Amino acid sequence: MKAVLMTAAGPPEVLRLRQIHEPEIRSDTQVRVRIRAAGINPIDTKLRARGLFYPDALPAVLGCDGAGEVTEAGPGVSHLKPGDRVWFCNGGLGGEPGNYAQFAVMEECVARPMPTALDFVEAAAAPLVLITAWEALYDRACMRPHRRVLIQGGAGGVGHVAVQLARLAGGRVCATVGSRDKAEFVRGLGAERPILYREQDVEQAIREWTGGHGVDVALDTVGGETFRDTLALMAHYGDLVTLLDPGAGLSWKEARNRNLRIGFELMLTPMLAGLAEARRHQGEILDRCGAWFDEAQLRIHVSRTFPLEEAAQAHSLIEQGHTQGKIVLTLDD
Repeated sequence: MKAVLMTAAGPPEVLRLRQIHEPEIRSDTQVRVRIRAAGINPIDTKLRARGLFYPDALPAVLGCDGAGEVTEAGPGVSHLKPGDRVWFCNGGLGGEPGNYAQFAVMEECVARPMPTALDFVEAAAAPLVLITAWEALYDRACMRPHRRVLIQGGAGGVGHVAVQLARLAGGRVCATVGSRDKAEFVRGLGAERPILYREQDVEQAIREWTGGHGVDVALDTVGGETFRDTLALMAHYGDLVTLLDPGAGLSWKEARNRNLRIGFELMLTPMLAGLAEARRHQGEILDRCGAWFDEAQLRIHVSRTFPLEEAAQAHSLIEQGHTQGKIVLTLDD
C-alpha cells in the first residue's frame, strides 16, 4: 500500500511516499479500514520535527486522525461490518502506525460510525480536535450554562470547535483571533465577542465584556505567554485549561489568589498509557458530536486539502502558524 513515512526527525522533507505492507488484523476485536482521508494536526508536525514518543520507531507513519470504510472485521467485532463508514483518532505517535496510509487497523471501540452529514474529508479533520475540546471544556472545566468562556486562539483547529461546544453547553463565548476575517469566522460559530489581540488590549476587552469580573472558563490553545496572561483574565473560582506546558519560571500567585482550578488536557494520554476505559470514553465523545453534526448544531472547517503525496507541503503550511480550521490529506484508490 502507499504510505507517507517519517524517515527521520527533521524538516518536512523527511516525509517520503513509499510502498509498505498492508496492516493485518491481530485480534478478534479489531477492524481494518480503507483510509479515504487523514487529518493533520500540530502534534504531527511536532513529532516529525522533534522525534516520536517511542524509541527506535522509525520509519513511522504519522497521523492520528482518519476516516474511511471498514474492509474487514475480526470475529469478536459486534457493531461494525465491511462497508461501514467510520472516523477515528488512532496511532501516529510511533507505536501503532498512523493514517498517512491507505489502510489502518484498530480496535472496534476506536472506529466509530461516521455522522451522515459529513464527507470523508470533514470527518477526518474532526476527531482529535473534538475530543480535545470536549475533554477540556466538559471534563476538565465542568462546563455548564451561563458561564462566560474565553477561547484563546478561537479560529484554530481546537479553538473553532471549542467555541461551538461552549455555546452548545449554554455558555457565552469570547475568542481571541488574529485578523478581521477570523473575527467574522468565530462570530459565525457563536462567539459573541471576538477580540483581535493584535489590535486590542485583551485584558481591557475582557474587563468590559464581563463587567470587571473576568471569565469563568478559559481554554488556552496557544501556551507560553498566553497562558500567563490568561491568569489575570479569570474570575475568582474560575477554571483555566491549557493544552500546552506553561513553561518554567511561572508564578502561580495570581492563580492562587483567585482560587483558580487549573487543568491540563492531552487527549493522547489514553493512547500513550493504554487506558482502555478512557479510549472508550473518547469514542463516546465522537458519537455525541456525530449526532450534533447530523442535527446541524456543529460544523468542522477544512481550510485546505492536499493529496497524500504532498504531506510535506501540508506540514510546511501548518508550521507557518496561521491556519484557520483544519488541513486534510486525501487518498485515492
